[in-house]
Amino acid sequence: MTTDPRDPDRAPEPERPDHPVPDVTPAEPNSPTVPDVPPGPDIPDVTPADPEPEVEPSPSVPDVTPAEGVVRAPSPSIEEITGYTEAGVPTFEAVRDKIEKRLGTAMGAEELARETEPARTLEEEFEDRKKAAADKLAEIRRSMSS
Repeated sequence: MTTDPRDPDRAPEPERPDHPVPDVTPAEPNSPTVPDVPPGPDIPDVTPADPEPEVEPSPSVPDVTPAEGVVRAPSPSIEEITGYTEAGVPTFEAVRDKIEKRLGTAMGAEELARETEPARTLEEEFEDRKKAAADKLAEIRRSMSS
């Protein structure tokens, strides 16, 4: 690598070879080439001795064909199964279900948190402060009216 004499602070440019460099590493002198690889075993095409028997419907299973006038329920679409359209957009039902699930989880967590000992203690302290504030307000009103 050489530096540019006009600008010594500039990063040096890499040296370029005189001839093109191959993209692959050359093989070692004693490595086999493709024609030297022995061929695999020759396997003839043989039809099976016992062809698979055709399965006939058993007489115990009735033939279930819909009668005329019977309407089959349509199979569910991809949107109904995944909750997303083919373009990747969530459907209204999928979003609503996700919101309802999160809401239920949050309400349950809040209910459980209220039932713990620290939460009950905080509620009691809040009620005590609320009662003290109401008493103080009543005392101030009495003192102003006299």
